[in-house]
Amino acid sequence: MSVLANEYKEEILPQLMEKFSYDNVMQVPKIEKLIINVGLGDAKDDTKLLDTVVEEIARITGQSPTITRAKKSIANFKIREGMPVGVKVSLRGELMYEFLYKLINITMPRIRDFRGVSPKSFDGRGNYSLGISEHTVFPEINIDNVDNVHGLEITIVTSAETDEEAFELLSIMGMPFKK
Repeated sequence: MSVLANEYKEEILPQLMEKFSYDNVMQVPKIEKLIINVGLGDAKDDTKLLDTVVEEIARITGQSPTITRAKKSIANFKIREGMPVGVKVSLRGELMYEFLYKLINITMPRIRDFRGVSPKSFDGRGNYSLGISEHTVFPEINIDNVDNVHGLEITIVTSAETDEEAFELLSIMGMPFKK
């Protein structure tokens, strides 16, 4: 079991139960899944780029991603229905906790001029989204072998009912929010 999963059961769960005065352990919010998404507008012209991004995201997350395709044609963007436009992967269980631990403790400190993540990026239902502009901050990526730098979005889906509960959960887990 990962460090963050153990920490959740032993330390975070009792803190949240006390703070929000829950009657039952099942009321305590937890992280359900992480969704990592990369949008690739240039993939329509360069199929090699798509293969490279799939390989890099698989290396970063430890799980094979799926290719997302355009749902409808958009003439202004020169996109037809069914063309590949991105890559996404959903993490649950052990891989989710390992990725979150690595994101908080290894990757975020490597971001240039990092001062914390915005506490305003909650969606109103307890889910949190953040964007990383360069995928090269992940330790699995060798910068010398990178041809194209791309960003990625990470969405943390929680079982929290409110943003306040989700904020407290992520804060206790070590998410570096701006003060």
